[in-house]
Amino acid sequence: MADNRPGPDELSGTEQPFVAHLIELRDRLVRACIAIGVVFGVLCLWPGPAGLYDLLAAPLVANLPKGATLIATNVISPFVVPLKITLMAAFLGALPIVLYQVWAFVAPGLYAHEKRLVLPLVISSTLLFLAGVAFCYYFVFGQVFRFIQSFAPKSITAAPDIEAYLSFVLTMFIAFGAAFEVPIVVVVLARMGLVSIEKLKEFRSYFVVLAFIIAAILTPPDIVSQLALAIPMCLLYELGIWAARIFIKHTQAPAEEEPPAA
Repeated sequence: MADNRPGPDELSGTEQPFVAHLIELRDRLVRACIAIGVVFGVLCLWPGPAGLYDLLAAPLVANLPKGATLIATNVISPFVVPLKITLMAAFLGALPIVLYQVWAFVAPGLYAHEKRLVLPLVISSTLLFLAGVAFCYYFVFGQVFRFIQSFAPKSITAAPDIEAYLSFVLTMFIAFGAAFEVPIVVVVLARMGLVSIEKLKEFRSYFVVLAFIIAAILTPPDIVSQLALAIPMCLLYELGIWAARIFIKHTQAPAEEEPPAA
């Protein structure tokens, strides 16, 4: 008689590890959320949501005509907008802890040479994003607002809306933070073997044109902000080519041992 007994289940024994991974992922997410919540609570106590918004609006207020201020056209905007800024600042403040939780979750499944690649990329991408945000706030905003106000007619009293200003600030922060990730993109493409170092060098002139096109799309229609975004992107592209050489050299997988001769 034919044996109709079911064969061994190929998925047998996989349920528990999968559930364990989900539990660990949940725990990591909870810890990241707790870190953001703690930083949010601290920022609410000092300097407070209103103080954070005043700090964020300082580059614009400093270039407005004397006596001009920002306005709120929505009834709840004076309450909601500062809270949004506080939450954004809390996320940035807790970003090292959030990224550590991500790293702790994925690290056990990586080889040693992969860890040597991923951890530096996580750290450097975080620092570059924060550097882009800081560059935008401390340098670009002042130059852009001064340039714009110099063209404003005397008959117009500038009174920007706080929600519109928040949207503008977030767009600029994301644009500059992402633009400062150019070295990371270059390193990853070169390390994965998708593009060689020689090809990256040949693409240099095309990237300059691409950088100015991206700057024209992402920034306001003024020459100051476009140059402030395009020029750092070109410099960071060169930095990425230099860094790619180092990463490729120090993150190679160990060569497989040759089988012993018969």
